[in-house]
Amino acid sequence: MAVKKKAKKTRTKKRAAKKKTAKKKVTRKAKAKKKKAVKKKKATKKRTAKRKAAKKKTAKKKVKRKAKAKKKKAVKKKKTAKKKAAKKKTTKKKVARKPKAPKRKAVSRPAPLVVAPGLQPVTGEDRVGVVIHYYTHLSVAIIQIESGSLREGDWIHIKGHTSDFRQRVDSMEIEHVHVPQATAGQVFGLRVTEHVREHDVVYKV
Repeated sequence: MAVKKKAKKTRTKKRAAKKKTAKKKVTRKAKAKKKKAVKKKKATKKRTAKRKAAKKKTAKKKVKRKAKAKKKKAVKKKKTAKKKAAKKKTTKKKVARKPKAPKRKAVSRPAPLVVAPGLQPVTGEDRVGVVIHYYTHLSVAIIQIESGSLREGDWIHIKGHTSDFRQRVDSMEIEHVHVPQATAGQVFGLRVTEHVREHDVVYKV
């Protein structure tokens, strides 16, 4: 009987131990599950935070880009407005100067030009070039040298249908660069004292 009781006790103990182990396993599994869930939650939170940060960054960049584009547009608008204003000014100046031209034409065309004796071409004057363009607003003549040469300090005689005057060569420029001399084949700019026209002949005095 005692042996039977002992065996029963041993079986009961074993069952209790098994139950305890099973409980522990369940607890461990539950804890592991909980940990996994917490980890997953944290990872999801991190991902969400990262996405939000990335979205904010993108939004900020877009705003910056838009602001830059707006600024550029405004600057462009200002420049265009300035250019238009400058063009209008130039046009107004040209319009203001135009009425003088008809008076000259009316006086000079019907009768031959009367020139003072001192300005008449004399022997010893050599033809060196011809006027190919004239900038009214700058009073600058573009002269092409046909033969010989011209230096600063030389005296020239410009003669045409309505032009006839002498002046000293003070400053010569080729492509906006100051030069002391121009030779055959070269084209240079010269500030003139009177109005000249294309095809006016330039003599060296």
